[in-house]
Amino acid sequence: MTTNWLRKNWLVAIGLVLLVLFPFIVGALTDSSPFGVARGDRMIMRGESVRWQSVLIEVYILAILAMSYNLLFGFTGVVSFGHALFFGLGGYMLGLALEYTGLDTGVGLVLGVLGGMLVCIVVSLLIGVVSLRLRGVYFTIFTLAIAEMFFIFFGRLALTKAEDGFAITELPQWIDPSQSRLNFYYLALVLFILTFLFIHRLVNSPTGAVFKAIRENEDRAQAIGFNTLNYKLFSIIVAGILAGIAGMLQVILNKKVGPEILGVSYTIDPLLMTIIGGVGSFSGPVIGASGLHLLDIFFRDSTLTIFGMVINIADIWALLLGLIFILVVIVFPQGVVGTLQKWRTQRLART
Repeated sequence: MTTNWLRKNWLVAIGLVLLVLFPFIVGALTDSSPFGVARGDRMIMRGESVRWQSVLIEVYILAILAMSYNLLFGFTGVVSFGHALFFGLGGYMLGLALEYTGLDTGVGLVLGVLGGMLVCIVVSLLIGVVSLRLRGVYFTIFTLAIAEMFFIFFGRLALTKAEDGFAITELPQWIDPSQSRLNFYYLALVLFILTFLFIHRLVNSPTGAVFKAIRENEDRAQAIGFNTLNYKLFSIIVAGILAGIAGMLQVILNKKVGPEILGVSYTIDPLLMTIIGGVGSFSGPVIGASGLHLLDIFFRDSTLTIFGMVINIADIWALLLGLIFILVVIVFPQGVVGTLQKWRTQRLART
């Protein structure tokens, strides 16, 4: 069975091996240590290997967020503009548990993770019960309004230092990216892989078949006896938990919690990543998240010279992102994955 899987998915297997070895490959190519630079009894996170570990960690976080959004949007057909709410709540609950409870960092970490997941479950359940009877743009606007309410609330909450947010001063050493980034890299990689496998298994289950039936025609799904509200509730709860986990990883990586993690960009970005990669595909959100974030990294410090004017790419990145999105939609109208699959089907049909 393992041999058959490797034969069919050899490219995926090679990719996973490269991701596992990535810190050491970059370290060998740049003559830098994947563990950082020793200074006394501490490790200082310096060097190209350590820097690129951070870049890949961000890719994994955004991919988890995009995959969670794709579960809701791509496989269930529910368009939400409030997905950043769960991303931010997960981060805030973890930060509060670590900084405001006075508990040991290990206990605080466990409490924050469990508390963040529980809060995401409760909030997604409440939002779903109240709003999932709405359809189309009405549900979309309702979720956006709820997310903005939380954004304004935490942006003015004195306890969490309002707009400035607060820093996480201490983490368990084994997971602290400022001391053991390689450990955190592998944790993020494992969670990324587990999220992909979980969504793949869920969507290919009988429950996932109902998700896709709701996406295609909810009225018909109801007519054959399915309680579509319950299935959509389950979808939004699972998507909320996964987004909350991504938010926790983001907070641990940056060691800071602020209202920006509740911003609408953490809804729009996974939406764009999903559309660019391929709505309703498993690898589409991963491709979209990787492509957009790596383009941002590569072009962030680049400049363009037009008619003698030097333009910093970072200053016009939003414009370039819009142009990239338009270009991809024109060339790949069903997303990168969907369009490639369509081309492959057409080519096989001709032969």
